[in-house]
Amino acid sequence: MKLSTKIGLVSAVAAVAMAATTAQAERVRWKLHSAWGSSVPHLGTSGVRYAERVKLASGGDMQLKFFEPGALVPGNEGFDATSKGSIEAAWTTAGYDVGKVPALAFFTSVPFGPGYGEYFAWKIYGGGNEIQQEIYASNNIHQMDCFAIGPETSGWFKNEITSLDQLKGLKMRFFGLGARVMQKLGVSTQLLAGGDIFPALEKGVIDATEFSMPAMDIKYGFYQIAKYNYFPGWHQQTSVSQMLVNMDKWKGLSESQQAMLEVACGDSIHNTYAETEAVNPGAMVEMGEKYGVITKRWDDETLGVFEKTWNEVLEEDAKTDPLFKRVADSYADFRVKYAKWGAAQAIKSTYLQ
Repeated sequence: MKLSTKIGLVSAVAAVAMAATTAQAERVRWKLHSAWGSSVPHLGTSGVRYAERVKLASGGDMQLKFFEPGALVPGNEGFDATSKGSIEAAWTTAGYDVGKVPALAFFTSVPFGPGYGEYFAWKIYGGGNEIQQEIYASNNIHQMDCFAIGPETSGWFKNEITSLDQLKGLKMRFFGLGARVMQKLGVSTQLLAGGDIFPALEKGVIDATEFSMPAMDIKYGFYQIAKYNYFPGWHQQTSVSQMLVNMDKWKGLSESQQAMLEVACGDSIHNTYAETEAVNPGAMVEMGEKYGVITKRWDDETLGVFEKTWNEVLEEDAKTDPLFKRVADSYADFRVKYAKWGAAQAIKSTYLQ
């Protein structure tokens, strides 16, 4: 064999080996911790679906292995694990990270807050996401909105609530900014992971709870202990959740890989919100007919007390926390700008007499 032929053959083999090495380096094999179990409707199932969609879209080059809460880290502790790099990604929600940064509560849901359209308008085009991503980036995390759900219920109680005085001294699992409202009304609140709520109710660690919506709450079995379920979910009319990615891992991806994860998040937001709106009407009927749940609605006067208390919380917390104030001001300013459009387009459910 001529020398030139040998050199050509060696070069070709080297090129193939380099291409194989590069392809191997481009493959993503990540651990995806979830704050919710894989069988939990909407929240957990969306994480499983997301991982499947990414794998399919990438032809198998990007694979996120879904891990149940507790398998890698406790359910609500994706923040630290992602920040430190002990896991690559977490399927979670900003409201679980308020122990790190209280202002993050704004980015899951806001009491008496906007619907899906207005909320995402603020987050994407009104500066909300910029602040949220800035906060996470300072903790070595890349944040992406990846799923959203519709209105929730506002609580499960063992007895009918006929007066807000009954809330005083109550021990209750409550989420996000709504928990601050309940605290001012005399409730002792705890933020428990979904899987920890039923045992806490059963053992009397808590007296009442809110979690999410009928399809999920049935799965957790709250109705076995607390039969009174209250509406509307004044504290969570729209809830947006996220995937957190270790910043070093994120920067190690190609632009096309980053885009693939982002596009899959958009698909997941669309799917999960539509699913909650489609499934929960039937689940609400099932709660009553099959499990004997008694559905109650707060009267307008009580809702007025919740709203007034929320406004007090907003003012008080903004005075003591500059970052909270920054987020609150961004949110409030956008709502003022949106209000004229929103009011002009508002309609009742029916105008027929």
